[in-house]
Amino acid sequence: QVQLVESGGGLVQAGGSLRLSCTTSGRTFSVHAMGWFRQAPGKEREFVAGISPSSITTYYADSVRGRFTINRDNAKDTVYLQMNNLKPEDTAVYYCAFSRTRIARKEVGEYDYWGQGTQVTVSS
Repeated sequence: QVQLVESGGGLVQAGGSLRLSCTTSGRTFSVHAMGWFRQAPGKEREFVAGISPSSITTYYADSVRGRFTINRDNAKDTVYLQMNNLKPEDTAVYYCAFSRTRIARKEVGEYDYWGQGTQVTVSS
């Protein structure tokens, strides 16, 4: 069993920044890819960003590329999502996810464990 605890969400004005954190426990963090997803009201959960175990490879949704950055600290079993130039359409509950493999895929089904979610609200 893997536990994921997210933090860092909140209310911010458009153009502002937030940094999300997700700390894991229960399984070797450093050999698994990690991902961030988000879900807005009435919409399906969507991929935001992913990172390989060694941080060599990162992936981003087109909607956030150039504004968001995913990174990880394997010594702290923690993955981060730095979000800059936030837009109202970024408003959603953000979830970190623990992949069953070393590849950070975009499909929800590729992730075995999920955090509880943290709300990000961007006002215009």
